[in-house]
Amino acid sequence: MLGQNTLNSARVRVSSTYVLVALVILGVVCQGPLIRVVGSSARLQTAVTIFAGVFVQAVPFLVLGVTVSGAIAAFVSPALLRKVLPRNETAAIGVAGLAGMALPGCECGVVPVARRLTEQGAPGSVALAFMLSAPAINPVVLIATAVAFPGEPGMVAARFTGSLATAFTMGFLWSRIGRPAWMLPRAASHDHCVTGRSRWEIFSETARHDLLQASAFLVLGAAAAAALHVLVPPAWYEHLSGQMAVAVLVMAVLAIVLALCSEADAFVASSMSALPLLPRLVFLVVGPAVDVKLFAMQAGAFGRQFAIRFAPLTFVVALACGSIAGLVWLGGAR
Repeated sequence: MLGQNTLNSARVRVSSTYVLVALVILGVVCQGPLIRVVGSSARLQTAVTIFAGVFVQAVPFLVLGVTVSGAIAAFVSPALLRKVLPRNETAAIGVAGLAGMALPGCECGVVPVARRLTEQGAPGSVALAFMLSAPAINPVVLIATAVAFPGEPGMVAARFTGSLATAFTMGFLWSRIGRPAWMLPRAASHDHCVTGRSRWEIFSETARHDLLQASAFLVLGAAAAAALHVLVPPAWYEHLSGQMAVAVLVMAVLAIVLALCSEADAFVASSMSALPLLPRLVFLVVGPAVDVKLFAMQAGAFGRQFAIRFAPLTFVVALACGSIAGLVWLGGAR
């Protein structure tokens, strides 16, 4: 039975690779007809240009991010993280939040690490602070943000401040209002660090898994950015620009729906150049903290009761922290 399960798992992995290769081959074979179709429409040309620009800019950071994520899964154990945490819960929340700067990885990879921290005895508030900070304030994400917004250092500082404040605030809130019964780990969640495998196997599987998953969301995000440019009338952007509160709320909700990887979301946000910086900043702060895919992963890792309580509260905190950070670092609502 075990051998059959292993064979089935291998078939699933191989089939996903074949699908990716098949799509690439299909694109090469249909290159001529696609070029003719795109060339016949100015709007399609604009959409393809925007899609390609967002995707090509984001890919190097995505590859770097998943490489580092794989290295962390292979060489940095949750036990090591647990040893460096102070015994005082408040201090531990601060350390866990700041640890996100040194441990880059996408949201998908951080949720299992946070779960393992709780299994090894770390308070839930500490694990949650780390889970919120790691995908949002690590060097890969901050550099990508700087590249996506050249000449706007305030965007990098505001994203760092808003995301770190979100992690700290949620950690402190959960330490006050959270209940152990709301955060029950589930044994069925995906775990890269399985005993008995070599570090190279853990690294390669983690990197491949995160790359395929994050790439899929990047494609969706780039397509959405292109569609927003082509399908949404410019008057709508002008209308949103004139109503800052509405624009901030719309971008926060859009971050939840698009569910982009934090290593690529800055390039999607930068493509929405018709909008002010503040709504786009909130988009970058809310996205890595709460979105539809994270809700599903958190429900699987910690239980539905946890996700139902944690996600709405995180949305409100991230929206507030992102807005305040933007007002401070961007010189007001602009």
